[in-house]
Amino acid sequence: MSRDFRTISLVATIKISSKVEEADWKALQQVARESHQSISGLLTEAIREYVRRRRVRPDVLAHLEDSIEENRELGRRLAE
Repeated sequence: MSRDFRTISLVATIKISSKVEEADWKALQQVARESHQSISGLLTEAIREYVRRRRVRPDVLAHLEDSIEENRELGRRLAE
């Protein structure tokens, strides 16, 4: 006995519209074919990754600045 189970998405989504260069669009279509993914899925993944990288960077820079300040004397000694 075979049953058809379908995944139901409970995540709210919105529809967007954008313009991209034709060469970039064709490249995205090729990646979608090669990876057996939908263009929508690839764009969602790309947006999620972009946002994650943009949000992490300020935190990383803040930690770097804190570390530099905490180790200023060591840095001065190493530079001698």
